[in-house]
Amino acid sequence: MAPSSSSTAGEKMLTLKSGDNEEFYLEESLVLQSDLIKTMVKEERISSIPLPSIKSKTLVKIIDYLKKHAELAALNKEDFKNFEKEFVNVALEELLDITVAVNYLKINDLLELCCQAVADRIKDKSVEAVQKIFKIESDFTPEEVAEFKRETPWAFEGDLDDTTN
Repeated sequence: MAPSSSSTAGEKMLTLKSGDNEEFYLEESLVLQSDLIKTMVKEERISSIPLPSIKSKTLVKIIDYLKKHAELAALNKEDFKNFEKEFVNVALEELLDITVAVNYLKINDLLELCCQAVADRIKDKSVEAVQKIFKIESDFTPEEVAEFKRETPWAFEGDLDDTTN
């Protein structure tokens, strides 16, 4: 079915195209929660927005959040908080994909939620555990690491478990 340029309520529709070429047709007011899209639509007067760095799986999650956020006035705050809690209750890799995407799209409320969820997952983890979680390879020599440990022992305390759930 071909997309129409306006919804049944007369609102303008925009097309978001994911990096894996899936298209999503949404009301303009819904996607204008993204400061990036708001700027693109305002300055370039476009109705199809390519998002080559965002996979459709990630975009579906973001759209779900935008729809729920648009309904916020009709929801009680407790229901929305429960939705947010479930929204970020995903594998860390998926949460990081969403975080990078919403940073690019400039959806500030969702970015804050995702960043807090990531921070909560690494809270009280040791430096070594965080390095494993984010797959960071240290380029410090063993001597440099030993010196850091002497100078800042508190930074090397914490849970050695590299799981995040």
